[in-house]
Formats: sequence, C-alpha cells, structure tokens
Amino acid sequence: MKEFRVWAPDALTVQLRLEDSGSVLAMKPENGGWWCVSVDEAAGLDYWFVLDGGESLPDPRSPWQPFGVHGPSRVVDHAAFKWTDQRWQAPPLSSAVIYELHIGTFTKDGTFDSAITGLGQLASLGITHVELMPVNEFPGDWGWGYDGVDLFAPHHAYGGPEGLKRLVDASHAAGLAVLLDVVYNHLGPAGSYLGRFGPYLTTKYSTPWGPAVNLDGAGSTEVRRFLCDNALMWLRDYHLDGLRLDAVHAIFDSSAVHFLEQLSSEVRTLEAQAGRHLAVIAESDLNDPRIVTAPEAGGYGADAQWSDDFHHAMHAFLTQDRTGYYADFGSLADVAKALKNVFVYDGRYSAFRKRRHGRRPVNLPGTRFIGFLQNHDQTGNRAQGERSSMLMSVERLKVGAALLFCAPFIPMLFQGEEFGANSPFLYFTNHKDPDLARAVSEGRRNEFGAWGGNAQEIPDPQDPETFSRSKVAGCDPDNKDQGGLIEWHRRLIGLRRGEPDLMDGRLDRADVQFSEERRWLAMRRGAITVACNLHAERQAIPLASPGALLLSSSQDCLAMEHSVELPPDSVAILKHAL
Repeated sequence: MKEFRVWAPDALTVQLRLEDSGSVLAMKPENGGWWCVSVDEAAGLDYWFVLDGGESLPDPRSPWQPFGVHGPSRVVDHAAFKWTDQRWQAPPLSSAVIYELHIGTFTKDGTFDSAITGLGQLASLGITHVELMPVNEFPGDWGWGYDGVDLFAPHHAYGGPEGLKRLVDASHAAGLAVLLDVVYNHLGPAGSYLGRFGPYLTTKYSTPWGPAVNLDGAGSTEVRRFLCDNALMWLRDYHLDGLRLDAVHAIFDSSAVHFLEQLSSEVRTLEAQAGRHLAVIAESDLNDPRIVTAPEAGGYGADAQWSDDFHHAMHAFLTQDRTGYYADFGSLADVAKALKNVFVYDGRYSAFRKRRHGRRPVNLPGTRFIGFLQNHDQTGNRAQGERSSMLMSVERLKVGAALLFCAPFIPMLFQGEEFGANSPFLYFTNHKDPDLARAVSEGRRNEFGAWGGNAQEIPDPQDPETFSRSKVAGCDPDNKDQGGLIEWHRRLIGLRRGEPDLMDGRLDRADVQFSEERRWLAMRRGAITVACNLHAERQAIPLASPGALLLSSSQDCLAMEHSVELPPDSVAILKHAL
C-alpha cells in the first residue's frame, strides 16, 4: 500500500493520475491544505497530479523524473537498495580535504556510475570528502544544475536514484565522504510547477535568478518543511554525509528563527539519531560570521562556509587580475589578512560595492571556513572558463597550493586542479525550449559584452561543444600532469595530515609576515613556516628561528640559520624546534 500526498492549499479538487493504466483517482482533502489517496502495489509506478481538472503535473516531491522535468513522476522504494556501508563514519569536517566535482564533466560518460571509476585516485591523493555540484533534476540532459526544479529527484541523465546510491555506497567503500550542493534560494526557469501547487515563491523579494522562495510569508511553514524534508531526505535515504547550501545570501527570511538555523537544527537531530557525522556548509558573499556561529550565541549554526575573500586575495595577487570584484584585492597585505583573519572585508570599505562590507569573525576557528584557489563559480563565471592553470605558471600554482594546504582553513580542490587541467570549465545548458535557449545564449553574450569583451567570442552555453569542452575526465589515464602537480598536492596533503600544527584551526596561532615591496610572505603555524618568494629575483626570506626543510617547490632553495633563500615564484615549508 502506497499513500500519495500533496500540498495544494488553494485547489478545490486534486486527482492522482496513473500513467500506465490511465486511471484517475480522487484525492481526499486533509488539514492544512494536504490531499491524499492510497494505491495498492505502487512500486515503480509513474504518476501525475491533476489540480481542479487542469493539466497533469509532476509531483512537487517527485523522487524520480525518468523522462525529465516535464514528464511523469515515478515511485521509488528507498528500502529496496542494498547498502554495504553500515559501518561507515565520515571523518570530522575539521579534518577534511574536499574535492568539488561536476558529475557531467568529471568523466567522459558523465554519469554517477562512471564517476565511481575515479574514486580510487581521489582517495590515493588524500581526499576525504567529495562535493557534488547539484544532481537534482534540471532541464535538459546537461547543465550546472543550479536551475533545478525537482529537488527530490536525482537527475535522469546522470543515472537516477539507483545510480546516485551506487556512487555514494562506492565512495564510502573507498573511504570518501560525499557532500551534495543543494539550491534553496530559487528555482529554475523551465519545468518549475511548484507555483501551481502553492505559495512556494514570493514577489516580496527577488534574486538574480528570479523570484525568491517564500520563507516568511503566508504559507511559508509548509515551504520551509518542504526544503527541510528535502535536506533530510538526501542525508537519510541517500546516505550523504553533508550538504553545501548554494548562495545563502539570496535566501531571504525575516522570521525570528531563520531558515538556516531551522535547517541546521534539524540536521543536528538527524545526526544524533543516525549516529554519524553530518555537515551543513554554506556559500555566502556576506562575510557574516553569524552563519557559522552557534545558535546559542545568536548564529545560524552552519558547520562551515566558503571563504571567498581567501580566493579573491590569492587569485588577484597571483594572476594580477583586477577585473570585477578583483578590483578590491591584489596586495600581499590582502593575502596576509585572509590567512590570519579570514575576511579581508570585515567592515572595511569596498570600492567595488561602494560601501562598507562584512564583519570580523571573532572567537571562531579557521575550520569553520573553507579555502580554495578554484571552484565552479570562479572558473565557470569567467567569459572563457579559464582555470588557474591557464592563468598562471606551474610555479605559482604550487605556491598557491602550499598556502592553501598550510592555511588554518579546510582546503578544497576543484576537479582537475590537482594535475593542472588545461580544459576550460564553461557555463553550459541544454534547454529544450527554443525561446529560453535563445534568451540564455543572448544573455551570456550581453553580460560579457558589457564588460568590453567581444560578445561573439563568448562560448554559447547551448552549443553541445561548450559542454564537451568542459569535460575534465578526471580519472582518465591520458590526462597530462603539469610539472608534477599531482605529487605536489599529494605531499602537501600528507604533510597537512602529519603535522598537528597544520591541523590546528586556531586563528590566533597563525602569524603572517610579508614585504609588499620585496613580494615575499612567510606564514608560521606553530613549528611550521611556509615561506613564499613571488619576486622576480632570488632572495632570502627571514625566519624567526632556524628550521629544517620539509618540502620545497624548487630544488634550488637554501635553508640557512635565520632565513631561507628561494628562487623566483617558489615556496618552501620548514619545521622549527620549539
């Protein structure tokens, strides 16, 4: 017996239509705008809901959309899958090394099952957590996934529910935790039928991608329940180890208990019930420490958030890029501040924003923040999708990686970064609606044309070649490793794990010295010093005490009693006697 339920508070009648038989069953109204009906033998059944005698619509909580966003929903029996990870326990997030990947471009086949073939390489590199870009159903066969509409349904082209479960189960067998990127701030422009069922969206606020989700207006109690149930489903039914919440600065909620606090609290409850580590990670450009502050101290309770300022400071200095928001960065002082205090803009005036921005994080460890040199946004939102490996030398890539893995933050890599992939990661879509497809293509050209570039040179998101060019095939043995980057990353990860001072997230124990004029920086964390020379000339970098050389990016470095001499664009890591 299967009970079908749907929330449609404004409907006068609701029917369940069974696709195979064509049967139409009247649903009974319940309190709070819910409707229900029970069906015998529903496993694998395709179905629709019909409101007030109108067109057939997919289930807002559809567990599977095998024919895409406009097709019928299909029943999934989560109890039928044979899991083998009963003894699995994810490592604490504070000890994580995260690897962000996009299922469609990580391998040539672009499926959950094909991604399994790359897990061994990630584990041997030292990765502990794999972070999947959104995998819920979105329009078309390929895309980034941030225009998703069926939040409960794993994407059909990736392999559906069973494929995702196989990937998670295999990841756990390989010793890898799995995090999932989820989007709760907006819905995609095609296939979004939620507004037909109830007040899921609001015109009270707006986002860069369209109407905001209704989290504080009439009917918002059920909308919040919808999103929290979605989060708990991924963690419970798919055995995922955590969630990354996309762009929480575009989640608008004036309630006394903010949605993020409610979600974090419910995840904590599930964590206690399940007896395994679960993580909530936020993406935010607000530089607001409340996101990762405990609710008892007036915060929202997320475990960690992405640190954009660290990325911006590192990218702007290493590449000298000053376009867009990078105009706010570019000095070694910014790099030093990011390493020491997380936020460069902590109440400081931002020329790009033309206002003061951010707030200083106080009494928070570095392990509440995730540092990175690349991610899908910072790469894919460039006009040509250039990776760092296309914008700077191998020598500078190694300097950046050394600072990343020796910083007091949780480090994250983006797929292909570990070997210096030379394929771009572009913005790509596969919208079937011709008007929407044309609007997306024209919008992309106009966006970058307004920056002074040649609009005709912008890759068309709708062109299949744009998608295929973005495939990194991360586990392909034919990939060419640039300048020993894979071994460099492996040794850095091993060093981080083996040196207690590098796993200590206390920001007050990080000391950073630098010379803007001579372009050198030295970061000391307990007994470990990371010394970087970004000058065009060889020079000696002063050390507070003698140190033994642990690792260097150049064979031509010389450790002396109170300094280390380095060639241009190189880094050395030393250990001091305490």
